[in-house]
Amino acid sequence: MSFIAKILLVDDNPGYLKDVLPSYGYEVVIAVNGLSGLNTLKNNEDNFDLVILDVMMPTLDGWETLKKIRANRATESMPVIMLTALDQEYQQISGLKFGADDYIVKPFTLPNLLARIEALLRRSKWKNESLNVSKVNLSFSAEEPIDELTGREKEVLALVAKGASNNEIAEKLFVREVTVKTHLNNIFKKLNVTNRTQAVLLGMQLMII
Repeated sequence: MSFIAKILLVDDNPGYLKDVLPSYGYEVVIAVNGLSGLNTLKNNEDNFDLVILDVMMPTLDGWETLKKIRANRATESMPVIMLTALDQEYQQISGLKFGADDYIVKPFTLPNLLARIEALLRRSKWKNESLNVSKVNLSFSAEEPIDELTGREKEVLALVAKGASNNEIAEKLFVREVTVKTHLNNIFKKLNVTNRTQAVLLGMQLMII
């Protein structure tokens, strides 16, 4: 079976997600506590696309596990979603401060979690592709004039950089999806690029976003 992505689920009670995520195309590996999760990452650090990390666990909790993931050069940029039953704002701020990419409070709806997983995977993919784009490939950014983006085009590009799909951008900006596509085409033309990854990378270089 071909999977969309490989997820490490670090949770002492993984039953629901362990059973449901594979039906949506994800390969799931289970670790029942933080230490087990770190050991699994150490042995398979190049194979995981994302980590779902529960906060409340025995042996080593989610906060300490997250700190160690971010302290390891091999896993410091790996996408991490935190799960917790603590619906308190300071807890969410702490999670993001420690390096979490996203934060979901239990009980959560499955579509919400799936959407966040997909967005993080897209963002991670674009970051990896950006690292492989040489400066030679983007030499036009220094040699060819760049037409200024409109305020709406900057909004669209910023949302693209966050991993939003065309449909998600349309809902966020209260426009039709075809309008988003039009904005993207205009952005590509103005920036002299051919795809979303190049647009985001160049937008960051030029401090447009």
